[in-house]
Amino acid sequence: MKCINRRILLAFVLSAGLLLSGCGQDNISIEDPYDIGTSATNAKSTSGTELVSGSADAVHFFAEDLCVAEEEETQSDAVTSQVVEAAGVFLPTDGTIPYQKNIYEKMYPASTTKIMTAYLALTKGNPDDIVTVSEHAVDQPSDSSVCGLRAGDQIKLSDLLYGLMLKSGNDAAIAIAEHISGSVEEFAKLMNETARSFGATNTHFVNPNGLHDDEHYTCVYDLYLIFSHAIELEDFVNLIQTTSYTVYYTDANGNETSQSWTNTNKYLNGEVTQPEGITVLGGKTGTTNAAGYCLVLLSDNDKNEPVISIILKADGRSNLYYVMNQVLANFAK
Repeated sequence: MKCINRRILLAFVLSAGLLLSGCGQDNISIEDPYDIGTSATNAKSTSGTELVSGSADAVHFFAEDLCVAEEEETQSDAVTSQVVEAAGVFLPTDGTIPYQKNIYEKMYPASTTKIMTAYLALTKGNPDDIVTVSEHAVDQPSDSSVCGLRAGDQIKLSDLLYGLMLKSGNDAAIAIAEHISGSVEEFAKLMNETARSFGATNTHFVNPNGLHDDEHYTCVYDLYLIFSHAIELEDFVNLIQTTSYTVYYTDANGNETSQSWTNTNKYLNGEVTQPEGITVLGGKTGTTNAAGYCLVLLSDNDKNEPVISIILKADGRSNLYYVMNQVLANFAK
């Protein structure tokens, strides 16, 4: 199950109400208008057949498996909430959000952006495609997180994804975007279209890597929606669970070369211990000056139920993991 913002549902209801009322129009009639109070189990096809759940022509509503998130923050002495700007714990099995702070507030995602980039690479690309790295892809700021690619390198898309998600390579993100859509600009359009299709209406992407731009933003709730779609892909889950990876590819001169990349997630590289009863499977880190320290995680609790936990804009890396452990220990079981 997933969770949905009450405001999204309200906007849908209001839109439907405007259509039904014909606001601003005269003599408009709608034949067989949709009754919001009608459940899927009472719906009928045009032939009069009842459309019950599980039937071949069953009605499926956008939010049928989604819960409505309250907008009140969780108050708890067990969480040092003042050192993070936004956070949420999502339990897909029962559709609840036991912990939340500012989950609808506009935030900068930093490299958690790469969750969407990986999702699109996996769903729009061929893993065996050979990607030629461009000059533009390797032209990154000196303090940028890169996976060490050079212009002219030729590397499989499936290998490039490890550089994207483990090493958090901004160069890999640009190479993927150019391969999938031809340019960063076109790929950003695809990112935004996909986000909207997930219901992530408070998100706007400008680039595939999360380098700061005032117009590149999201919120905890939208990241939850995006991540929940990504983890439906087995290849994505395998990717974020990987602790290290050695890649072999061809450089611009035709020589075989290799690199080894280690996951930046401190749970996976052994630098931070997960709370008792929680098994961290993987996720994505992110850091910029504007975004602070960010982390999106997939875990299992002691009932073997999935847990998605997100923190945005922690004031330091140590506090990021400290608070993540607090919310997992107290709200993920």
